[in-house]
Amino acid sequence: MTTAGLPAWLDPVAEAARSVRPHQLSRFLPPESGAGRQSAVLVLFGEGARGPELLLMERSGTLRSHAGQPSFPGGALDPEDGDQATTGPLRAALREAEEETGLDPRGVQLFGVLPRLYIPVSSFVVTPVLGWWRAPSPVGVVDPAETARVFTVPVADLTDPANRAMAVHPSGHSGPAFLVESALVWGFTAGVIDRILHYAGWERPWDRARQVPLDWRA
Repeated sequence: MTTAGLPAWLDPVAEAARSVRPHQLSRFLPPESGAGRQSAVLVLFGEGARGPELLLMERSGTLRSHAGQPSFPGGALDPEDGDQATTGPLRAALREAEEETGLDPRGVQLFGVLPRLYIPVSSFVVTPVLGWWRAPSPVGVVDPAETARVFTVPVADLTDPANRAMAVHPSGHSGPAFLVESALVWGFTAGVIDRILHYAGWERPWDRARQVPLDWRA
């Protein structure tokens, strides 16, 4: 893992990864007991026709959990990934991204990790792993039973106030959301993106009073 050779526009993200503290990202932090299933996601930045972009995928609508929900590539650590406190999350993030999107991990430069976060509904302890798509490779759906589509979102669209809202869960809970690429990005994924934009200094003022339901469609 190294920051050498990163494009200058990623410097604020790398700096945020070095300085941000867990409570600045989420109020849901790993249990002190050590409970929870260790997992990792790949937060992969690339550069497309419209400038900096982020790789996302949409989970299959037939899955029992998180059906149809946009997310980062990722999943649980396997024993062969190694030490969960050091290199395990890095290997898991790349392995899962390859399995889910067909990404060639040799073209990815890992440059940082964010503090581990907790998803109470699934008991996952998640390490967001930051990557630079140094040598882009073709990506797409590998297993339709798991993934509905793979897509990239320009960072300019994520920072556009017109694409931002608060997603309201039927329980009444609300959180940051992004209305991009005909998708509603919400939940854990949107929360991580929201905090990255904020601490990298990319966030633009947006209307936090604007609300959308989880069944929003473009």
